Amino acid sequence: MLHLFNTFIKKENLFKSTDKILLTVSGGIDSVSMCELFFKAGFKFGIAHCNFQLRGAESDVDESFVEELAEKYNAQLHSVTFETSSYSKKNKLSIQQAARELRYNWFEEIRSQYKYNFIATAHHRDDSIETFFINLIRGTGISGLHGILPKQGMIIRPLLFMSKDEILAFSKNNKLKHREDSSNASDKYLRNKIRLQLIPLLKELNPKINQTIIDEIKRFSNVEKIYKKEISAKQKKIVSEDLHSSRISIKELNRLNPVEPYLFEFLHPLGFNASTIEEIVFSLNEQSGKQFFSSTHRLIKDREHLIVEDIIKKKINSSAHKNKSYPVKKNQKSLKAADLKMSFSLKKTQEHLLKTSLNCANIDYDKLIFPLEIRKWKKGDSFYPLGMKGKKKLSDFFIDKKLSLIQKETIWLLTSENKIVWIIGLRIDERFKITDKTTKIYFAERL
Repeated sequence: MLHLFNTFIKKENLFKSTDKILLTVSGGIDSVSMCELFFKAGFKFGIAHCNFQLRGAESDVDESFVEELAEKYNAQLHSVTFETSSYSKKNKLSIQQAARELRYNWFEEIRSQYKYNFIATAHHRDDSIETFFINLIRGTGISGLHGILPKQGMIIRPLLFMSKDEILAFSKNNKLKHREDSSNASDKYLRNKIRLQLIPLLKELNPKINQTIIDEIKRFSNVEKIYKKEISAKQKKIVSEDLHSSRISIKELNRLNPVEPYLFEFLHPLGFNASTIEEIVFSLNEQSGKQFFSSTHRLIKDREHLIVEDIIKKKINSSAHKNKSYPVKKNQKSLKAADLKMSFSLKKTQEHLLKTSLNCANIDYDKLIFPLEIRKWKKGDSFYPLGMKGKKKLSDFFIDKKLSLIQKETIWLLTSENKIVWIIGLRIDERFKITDKTTKIYFAERL
């Protein structure tokens, strides 16, 4: 078994023999066997143990057992106790999700602080089979059908070459002591239901079902590599990023056949589920303005693009400016807000070379009444666009400019006595333009 262990590590390029590995150890038979294999192979390792306080005295006994295990292997021990139930309620997560989030965040902290090269978990081949079915049941696309990967970033799974039966045999042959987790016998969790109910049923239909699934996982993994390469190439061509959002070209999307798998791979990582993505596909040739939501993102069907933004970040940024305005005093030189940085200066006409950038405004100083105000636009706002005689609603002006909903939400106004002086970055008001009678120019610039 030791030879197979070393061969698997080299084949999958999990780590170098000189690396120091942080082993995540619960005290169960899998993690204890992992410790034994690392010890026999002569690798450098430390042990990390989490007490989630979910099984009363059992959790405390597990912690004591792992302490003895660390002494046995002369390994550095890192242990922590979590208030898992409280964290679960506070963050509105299931107990399993909460425990996963807590432990992996802590593992990475320990890895970084104590200079470990990788974090090793004791997942084995049967775990990968269970994960395959979990992903199949939940619907994760082709990427979920590769089971558990041997290496993902700083996480390695050096026991994936072993089945549960092989681990049991290894433990028995080496007379290893371990702790039994009573929750493993419960069918309360989906993984346990698959292990205790689904797999035995499938074995009745195919006694070699485990090997069949492992073979299928290998095929899916190879197909996924080809598939991902194609998706990535199309994504670079079709999806563009800007300051506030991602933009997916509808024209380029419509050239794909079929569209749905590409869009699924673009959007599923952002929390959009399969049914919502199907609705988005149907909307591609419909009128613009329709919105779709995941738990973290919003997608807007615009004229030429699907525009995607992170609503969590947007909420944080916009909440600071909601119904908020910023006064600009007569001698003020600058203004800074989360997404707005401005400079102001006063010039005489004969000494000022006019700038024509959209981010600059040359305004007749004598027509302004201070303090000025910078605020977000609101429904009903209107102004007199430079070069035009009549009044125009901002909403109509934005339609003419073909601004997306997201672009409209980023618009700021410079006003004087509630009259719009400048739609910042777009157009100044005709009433405040400089003329041949202007003696002083108020120069505003968005930086």
